[in-house]
Order: sequence, then structure tokens, then C-alpha cells
Amino acid sequence: MLSAVAREDEDEGPRPENSATIAIYSVKGGVGKTTFAANLAWCSAQDGHSTLLWDLDAAGGSGFLYGLEPKGSGLAEDVFSRDRSPTRLIQRTAWDGIDVLPADESIRALDAQLVRIGKRRRLAKLTEELAGNYARIVLDCPPVMNELSAQVVRAADLVIVPLPPSPLSARAFDLVVREIAGNTRRHPPILPVLSMLDLRRALHKQARDANPNWPTVPYASAVEQCAVHRQPVGAHSPQSPAAQQFARLWNAIEAKLAERRV
Repeated sequence: MLSAVAREDEDEGPRPENSATIAIYSVKGGVGKTTFAANLAWCSAQDGHSTLLWDLDAAGGSGFLYGLEPKGSGLAEDVFSRDRSPTRLIQRTAWDGIDVLPADESIRALDAQLVRIGKRRRLAKLTEELAGNYARIVLDCPPVMNELSAQVVRAADLVIVPLPPSPLSARAFDLVVREIAGNTRRHPPILPVLSMLDLRRALHKQARDANPNWPTVPYASAVEQCAVHRQPVGAHSPQSPAAQQFARLWNAIEAKLAERRV
């Protein structure tokens, strides 16, 4: 029988009605996951939502793309292991409506720490707490299949899966779906997206034709320039096709969230 503490950890906590947590997740690195997270957070804020971009990847890319660095080492993991409020680590960006909770090197040990403390919904509890201040929380997740990814699934209202445009993209998506379904009884909706799509390449066109209903984000120099300018594409190249595709993807995300609330 579960202890009272364990039962409490498993219970669904209160969440403001119109808030949502969106996870950007892939089991494969190099598919544009951090770029997705940073740019979708921008779109969320442009849509009028108070938005938190929470970097759960030790590489710290999301914070970097907004010109931020962690306030210290070893603090990001403390939020999980010592029941410390994450609000003290949150940093404002140069744009209204977007805050960032950066990662640091301590995140590398987070999976082992989550297993040790035994709180299966620790991340969900933290997002429920933060939802009081943010209408949208965007999680930039590491490309892993472990306790952290399981916690992400339990916390998310929607999972966005960037996929490489190849004939194997559907197979890669099936792997993610199986991983997610294995970690929660009621898993959130999952939205696959073809990332870095270049229709001049035959394999990319084949992948798009095989999955015509999946949203796409193009391979574009404007997206690559995010790391140079340390700004989302909507800030430095607002009229670019890439910025427009991210805006369309955000509209699809909001439509998915609206379906879940009905």
C-alpha cells in the first residue's frame, strides 16, 4: 500500500483552468528541440500569454538563445531534490511576457536524484505551482528515456515531438509514443512536427508526402541565426518563412489545447 506521502505525490494537483505545460521532447538529439522551445515560447508571449521557458537540458541552450546564463552552479537540480521554489532561479528576458528558468551542469545528475527521492510527480507539482504565475510553461527536455522523461510526460498537457524529415520519421515517432504511453495511464496529446525541412531534398519531400498532416518547420538560415543574435527568429526576422511557420505551429498547439479542455 502507498504511504500518505506517496499518495499525495501521485494525486493531481490544482492547476489554473487556462494554464498549460507544453513539453518539447525527442529521444534523438540534433532535431532542433531547443530551437523549437525558444521560438514557441516567443510565439506564446506574442499570443498574449505570460510564458515561462524551463530548460531541463544540461546544455543550457534555451537560456543561451535568450542571452541568459544560470545564476550559479548546482542550483537547477536543487529545485527537485530540496523542495526549493524554482521562482528564485527564474530570469526575465529582454521581451515582455517571457521568463526563463535556465539549466546548469547539475541537471546532468537529475535523473539519479529523482529516482533517489522517489517523487514520481515532482516536476508536475512544480509546474502546478508555477502555473499560478504563468499561463504557458514550455519545457525544453533532454533527449533521454529515463525518470526525467517520465516526469515530463506526467507534467505536460501536450508533447511536441520534432522529427527529422526522413523515411524513418514515422518509426521514430512511434518510439516516442510507446515511451510516453509506458510512463502514464493517461498520457497527454502528442503532436509530431517535421523539423529542418528542406523540400529541395528528395528524402525530405518523401517524408512530408508520407505525413501530410504533420506541421513542418523549414530548414532556414533565419533559424540558424537565432544562436548568432541570441534571439528567437520572430524577434530578428519576423517576416521570414520560418517565423511564420512557428506562428502556425503555435496556432496548432493552441487548437490542441482547446480540444483537451472541451
